[in-house]
Amino acid sequence: MSYQVFARKYRPQTFDDVLGQDHVIKTLRNAIEQNRLAHAYLFVGPRGTGKTSTARIFAKALNCTGGPKVDFDPNEDICREIAEGQSLDVREIDGASNRGIDHIRDLRDNVRFAPVKGTFRIVYIDEVHMLTKESFNALLKTLEEPPPHVKFIFATTEPHKILPTILSRCQRFDLRPIPVDIIAGHLLHICELEQVQLTREAAFAIAKAADGGMRDAESMLDQLVAFCGNSIDESQVLQIFGITSRETVASALKFILGKNLPDLLKLVQVQAEAGRDMGQFLSEIISTVREVLVSKVDPSAVIVSIPPSLQKSIGTLIASTKTDKILRLVEVLSETEDKMRWSAQKRLHLEMGLIKAVHALAEASISDIIRVIAGRPISLESVEVTTPPSFQNTPNTSEPSPVIDPQHTENENIAATLPVQTESSPYDDMPTVQATELPQAMQITSSPDRSLDEEQGQRNQEEEPTETLIQEMPALKVNEDVSIPSATLDWKKAWDEMMKRLAKVAPLRVEFIQFAVPLSYENNQYVIGVHPEDTQAHNNLTQAELKSQIEGILHDLLGESVNLRVMVSADIPAPVLPAIQPEPAPLPVQASVSQQKKKEEKKPITSQSPPIEEPNKVEEDDYYHDPFIEKALSIFKAKIIS
Repeated sequence: MSYQVFARKYRPQTFDDVLGQDHVIKTLRNAIEQNRLAHAYLFVGPRGTGKTSTARIFAKALNCTGGPKVDFDPNEDICREIAEGQSLDVREIDGASNRGIDHIRDLRDNVRFAPVKGTFRIVYIDEVHMLTKESFNALLKTLEEPPPHVKFIFATTEPHKILPTILSRCQRFDLRPIPVDIIAGHLLHICELEQVQLTREAAFAIAKAADGGMRDAESMLDQLVAFCGNSIDESQVLQIFGITSRETVASALKFILGKNLPDLLKLVQVQAEAGRDMGQFLSEIISTVREVLVSKVDPSAVIVSIPPSLQKSIGTLIASTKTDKILRLVEVLSETEDKMRWSAQKRLHLEMGLIKAVHALAEASISDIIRVIAGRPISLESVEVTTPPSFQNTPNTSEPSPVIDPQHTENENIAATLPVQTESSPYDDMPTVQATELPQAMQITSSPDRSLDEEQGQRNQEEEPTETLIQEMPALKVNEDVSIPSATLDWKKAWDEMMKRLAKVAPLRVEFIQFAVPLSYENNQYVIGVHPEDTQAHNNLTQAELKSQIEGILHDLLGESVNLRVMVSADIPAPVLPAIQPEPAPLPVQASVSQQKKKEEKKPITSQSPPIEEPNKVEEDDYYHDPFIEKALSIFKAKIIS
């Protein structure tokens, strides 16, 4: 008998043999046991996840002796014929090569005949999305109302290419990518039956490279047995398939978080000289960074990509890195991956992307810079309290040895030989910012207590240089302890004190919110009430900039973090706007007697006629009382000068 590859030799024969698709198998079992069989099924999923195998097992369950039944004997004649594709009642069609309308017409004519041995005539079309639009339309009527002895089973990897009219007539089952641990366990089971020594580290490396496909993993194992013989370890897997080890990826992450660019570029050079795929290397790094990001947001999440030898040092770096920095890191690496996909210089783009990623971690956020320039302390919201991430090791008895260059066994563990920074902060490399280095819009040139006229007069003096009064900006430190003052004020008095402090820096804003009333303060929620007619107070209190400024002042006064809330209530007194008294209009200048006489002499003598009144003539004082003018003056707290 000729040699049979593992993918065919160990193909599932019963429902119990199907791995990783419990949701599909349970539904099909219940449908058979409850006699709720549909006339058309659609199996959707990536390659190698068991679509064809599940369809054949389902066909066996329907046409077995005494069927339909779940517990059938796979060794009986009719089941063996179905497994080998020789059954007259089960017709398998390749949608890619039988996609024309003539093939579908022949199929439509043949399904009218009764089955030969089994209970049903089953039509299985693989890659059904390859059928033409005309073929789908020819199949519609038969698919909607087939004969009672006909069952249709379709399989595809691209369901979006199937007509909606076909999808609506089928029961759809989505087969998921098989988890890594299930694939690794199945590979170890095959090697046990084949008497092949396969390490657990090698099994997990194969399973990870298979990307959820059991058939891909079995084909890779078949290739490894042909190359290595009866003993396979992780280094051989990495060498043959160009897979990057977990230790190498974790070391790269350690160098990135530690801002260790020289060692990071050396690691890339070693991988490139070893013939590794740079795109696959970056993809592994992004996958690990994704696990780190999830662990920052959800402390209960587990990181499985970092080996035990590097968990302690990398865990320290992860805990000291803020979430927004990791988000920025993911963006930079993803942009690099897009550029590498269509470029021939993959190593160049990878090195540039890693350099950008390290610099992104050292950049100061604009919110921290604005807070320091404004002279406000870093609030509790901006200080991130992190906990060490959780790690989950793969089930192995010994720590795997890192393999950087499998072609040379003398290579040592790169994570142990290269220096690593274990204690660092994202802002350690940030230089001290001088006042003259800031943009002109961000420099403070006068005290907020000075009047506007005095400042304007100083600006007009071009011969006198303007001196910058801002001092050197201190370097931001993430790990510094934030001193929290003790609460010394009542929460109502704190609002009055806040208004006084706010008036020094933003007097116009204080006038806008002067009619707001503090209502309650509980569980760090400071509730401010405004009248429904006081729209300007509501609009200003809900602005992010003023809201953050008020919360910062209340935090200093109350000694704890404050979350400002605005509530509109009719019980709040309505805002009383002061009456605006318009200034009197200027009196017309009386002409002198001599001038009046000269004008009268120059006038021509005409017949007496009544004066013609100008249409739409409005007195000079009327526009002062225009309702639109008065409303504008009231809103802007203004008055008419001339």
